[in-house]
Amino acid sequence: MVAGDSNRRPLLSLRELSAEDISEIGDIAYRFGQAPQEFAGALDGTRVGMVFTAPSTRTRISFWCAALTLGCDVLHLGPADLQLSTGETWSDTGLMLAHYLDVIVARTNGPQRELAELAVHVPATINALTYEEHPTQAIADLCALREHFGDIENLRLAYLGGVNNTARALALLVCKLPFASLDVYSPAGLGFSAGEIESLNAVRGEGVVRQHDEVPTSANPVDVVYTARWNSMSEAQRDRDWLSRYAPFSVTADTVKRFSGSTEAVFMHDLPAVRGQEVTSDVLDGTSVTSLVRRQAHYKESAAASALLWSMGGS
Repeated sequence: MVAGDSNRRPLLSLRELSAEDISEIGDIAYRFGQAPQEFAGALDGTRVGMVFTAPSTRTRISFWCAALTLGCDVLHLGPADLQLSTGETWSDTGLMLAHYLDVIVARTNGPQRELAELAVHVPATINALTYEEHPTQAIADLCALREHFGDIENLRLAYLGGVNNTARALALLVCKLPFASLDVYSPAGLGFSAGEIESLNAVRGEGVVRQHDEVPTSANPVDVVYTARWNSMSEAQRDRDWLSRYAPFSVTADTVKRFSGSTEAVFMHDLPAVRGQEVTSDVLDGTSVTSLVRRQAHYKESAAASALLWSMGGS
């Protein structure tokens, strides 16, 4: 299943991948999610370094579980375990790690260029979250959507809240694959910039992503309502009134109904959630609407496994 060293490749951003690449990674993830035992030992003896300098619950554990199923040897490296904390560059760190590790899974919540510097020396470097993007979350989302709808073609999505790494990965997924549209509703100044919208829509040469700064009473009907945590895990809000600015973008059962067309829209959230802020508990837990949140969490391990397999040259 896994090719030689020369076929190892980084998974840093969906922007850098073709639609075929993303579909392949998604297919591997979906198959793993249905029958993980069929992948047992597929990367037997592969040495995986988990470089996590930012907090993580689901992503770290899911990569660890996936790596164990695949037969990998895993080394966890926190912020105090590397000389990055004393001023060594990411490039020099990668140069050293390349002698000992086959794969690096990195979560930094820092700039994307840091992982690019690692990938120069360790080609199989996987972005488990940077400030700009969270690509494996988008793969987990893709699997959850495929499971629920059967086919993602022509699905319409709405994202509510400030644009973050999850939103960027979601937008790239929508633009790269045959989704119909993504409407983004954010407080003024906290959504995609005009330049980002132009760049995203240039992927397919059409207006797939649209930015709005308020939630209308009569919204464009969609199949999926997606939101994420408002307050970043690494940055405090500078505006003292930020909660009041975000409040109109909170997702309630009424919000989901407002965005529903002839069939009820489903709800998605990447977690962690702050209940009562970006979403109410009845929506998150699926007691008032259909929630795919648990299935997204289920497919986190699948996305991790597919990232490991694909980066090591597997298919």
